[in-house]
Amino acid sequence: MTAALTKELDSRQLRQAFSCFPTGVTALCGLVDGEPTGMAVSSFTSVSLTPPLVSVCIQDTSTTWSKLRDRRLGLSVLAEDQDTACRRLSSKDGDRFGDLQWQATDEGRLIIDGAVAWFDCSLFTEIPAGDHTIAVLQIHDLWTSPNTAPLVFHGSRFRRLAPTDQVQ
Repeated sequence: MTAALTKELDSRQLRQAFSCFPTGVTALCGLVDGEPTGMAVSSFTSVSLTPPLVSVCIQDTSTTWSKLRDRRLGLSVLAEDQDTACRRLSSKDGDRFGDLQWQATDEGRLIIDGAVAWFDCSLFTEIPAGDHTIAVLQIHDLWTSPNTAPLVFHGSRFRRLAPTDQVQ
């Protein structure tokens, strides 16, 4: 049974409520006409082991997604010291890759150096969802650095995880 929403929710309140949930931050990137192209994505989640799938949510107004969607993609899970990379990849103006160190493959997948993990992906399917599109990506290859701390976004700011030896 689904309950009907009796009032329209304020977008500011929704953002505040959504910010209560900490998320990792990823960079979704590829080469477009030989040039690095990418964006920061904080709505990333695992979907399936067989086939290996992950998903990201992309705002429908994104002009970057239309350039990336039909090619091989690198999805980099950013490390805790990569908040500047996230800000740069989130910007609407300027050179998003100016000071970033990255690697690209012959297939056009682009990964950010120093990431906690990266996934070599391609689009599996898209699902419309309100003002966003859920892009389900198939994983072709991956690499991880499990002892490196990830970048965490919570309460509308970047945070660091406490080292495990300090957790009580």
